[in-house]
Amino acid sequence: MKKLYGLVLAALICLFLAGCGEKTEIALITDIGTVTDGSFNQGVWQGIERYTNETGTTCAFYRPTGTDIKSYMKAIKTAVKKGAKVVVCPGELFGEAVFKAQKKYPKVSFILIDGMPHNEDYSDETIGPNTMAVVFADEESGFLAGYAAVRDGYKNLGFLGGDTQEPVIRYGYGFVQGADYAAIELGTMININYCYGKTFEESPAMKDLAASWYQSGTQLIFACAGSMGHSVMRAAEENGGRVIGVDVDQSRESDTVVTSALKSLENAAYSGLKSFYGDKTGFGEIYRMDAANDGVGLPMDSSRFVNFNDAQYNAIFDQLVSGKIEPYAGTDFGNTFDLTLVNTTVSYLELKGEE
Repeated sequence: MKKLYGLVLAALICLFLAGCGEKTEIALITDIGTVTDGSFNQGVWQGIERYTNETGTTCAFYRPTGTDIKSYMKAIKTAVKKGAKVVVCPGELFGEAVFKAQKKYPKVSFILIDGMPHNEDYSDETIGPNTMAVVFADEESGFLAGYAAVRDGYKNLGFLGGDTQEPVIRYGYGFVQGADYAAIELGTMININYCYGKTFEESPAMKDLAASWYQSGTQLIFACAGSMGHSVMRAAEENGGRVIGVDVDQSRESDTVVTSALKSLENAAYSGLKSFYGDKTGFGEIYRMDAANDGVGLPMDSSRFVNFNDAQYNAIFDQLVSGKIEPYAGTDFGNTFDLTLVNTTVSYLELKGEE
């Protein structure tokens, strides 16, 4: 409760700062969600909050009016006008905006978390000297989630991604590979429904889709979709289903959340800011966070597994760290899932008419 109160208070303070003309050094540009979305924005904001609490630096967050490049650039402009020395942008959706902003505002630094700067057609992915591009081994986190789910006893799974962004695809492919790896170990067949819902917001349509999966026998759905994950959780609550959360520990969001596929968003934001105010290590290049540097994982302390235990988790995690297991990290398989799957049937479901 104290942590939640502190988060809400910090959000209100920063809203006040952003709205009354106060100068702030650190700015977060949210995606269409908020810093209390229980997912990506919140994880990044917690890292900023942690740094500012330790150092006394000032912060503010700015929520764009849309998810288009014009809206993002307008929010960045506002942050810069209000004194931002460093602007933190969460997610691949900001790739083009940061690509432009790093040139337009050479005296301002940018931390792009979970994305790469790029021009409109992705033909140029130059990382400016004033930009740090943090990328995660999403496929490793997804692998752990899929592996744990099957080892815990789930055989009918679902993956519902927000859209076909590279991190989401890597999460999904990793999930399928991890589930298959565990199925091979156990000598059992599993089935996975797989779909991109084309939204990261709460959606009645996505709730209905998830409900239909649960009603048809799906036991657990990996909801890799920001705030849309709440729609899946509501469907799970009403239909006796279970959910895997994403990005941050979502166990408090619903009792149906078995575990969450984590990326250390808080650590990424905190480390980026520490570097910015320090020796600038990581700026002008890619900084990768994976199992080897505790950049991804599962929150075992809050997970609601019945059969999967710490010893099993540590064993599979260590294999990722050592490189003995290297999940495929690409995004070029389309819908075919030509992943040399042995014990897994994957059904790709294309949504029609969903925007």
